Parts: sequence; structure tokens; C-alpha cells
Amino acid sequence: MRGTSSQTRERILQAADDLFYGEGIRSAGVDVIAARAGVTKRTLYYHFKSKDDLIAAYLRSRHQPTLDRYAAWAAGTDVAEQISAMFLRLEAWAQRATWKGCPFARAVAELQAWPDHPALTVAAGHKGAFETWLRARFIAAGVSDPDIRARQIMVLLDGAITQTLIHHDPRYVAAAREAAVALLASSNPAPDGSIRQVEADPSE
Repeated sequence: MRGTSSQTRERILQAADDLFYGEGIRSAGVDVIAARAGVTKRTLYYHFKSKDDLIAAYLRSRHQPTLDRYAAWAAGTDVAEQISAMFLRLEAWAQRATWKGCPFARAVAELQAWPDHPALTVAAGHKGAFETWLRARFIAAGVSDPDIRARQIMVLLDGAITQTLIHHDPRYVAAAREAAVALLASSNPAPDGSIRQVEADPSE
């Protein structure tokens, strides 16, 4: 299988993505990844100096698409509706047969024995960028204590993903959605001082 150097690199990355996310980082060997990509191990190592380098590149390749997906999900007229919509879409996403949780959190769990692994830095950077994105949205919406609120939503989001993965039950995402909406409503009350509840969209 031939192609340009960049096409070959992308093919290797796609094979690594399929196997690392589908089977686990430690389970997927370089031989299998190379075979899936239709290249030799020598070619794989030409593009990625080591498996560790490939793991870090795999996570980097997921960073922006993940942020873009959540940003697209967060639709609504105010911030509570936006975050509610984000959780609703996650709940639907988690019911896919191919869904296996957060690739960044899973990578960190698998690589904790190697604290200097480059993928851990990539994962931390992604989570930090996600929290920064939430904070910016909350600042723009006038939410009180945006730093704390962004951190709280991150805890709810990652906790929901983990619990759903453990129990195979997306209702944990629904529970996190309710908590997130209540939190934001109390942080950004309606003009009359009341807390407006955001109902789930039955079309989701």
C-alpha cells in the first residue's frame, strides 16, 4: 500500500487510533498496528520513533476533534441550556456500541506506572484546554466564580463518563446533567432571582 509520506503517517495514526481506543494502549502492539496500517515496522518507526511517541501522537490527534465535538454539542440560548445539551448529546454518544469512554482518561489510567510518559502530558494538556474552554464560556455568560464552575463541570463530566463505562448505564450522564444544570442555574439566576430548570429535549 503506497501513498505520500503524510498519507502513510495518517494511515499509521488511524490504525493506532482504532487499536489503542478499541483494545487498549498496552494490548495493541507495534506489529499489529503496522499490519493494520499496511506498512512495515521499519516504516512505522520512520514516522514515529517509538511506541510511546505513537501513543502521544494518537492523543494529540484526538485533542482538537474532541473539543470541536463538545463545542458543537453545546447549543442553546443560555449557558445552562448549552451545558445541558452537551450532556444530552454525550448520553446518546455513550450508547454507541463502539464507545469506550474518554481516550485521554483511559490512557492516563494505563500509563500511571510511567509518570514521565509523553502521553500523560498530552492528556493533561487536553483536559486543561477543555476546562479553559468552559471557563471562557462561563465568563462570557456572566456565571459567578467561572474558575470553580469550570472545574466542577469537568468533575461531573469525567465522573459521568467513568461511571457509565463501569456500569454500562448512560443514566449516570443524565444524573450529571441534572447536577450541572442546577449548579449553573444557581450561579446565574434569572432576573427575578428564581432558578430556571432546563428540561431534557425529548427529541434527543
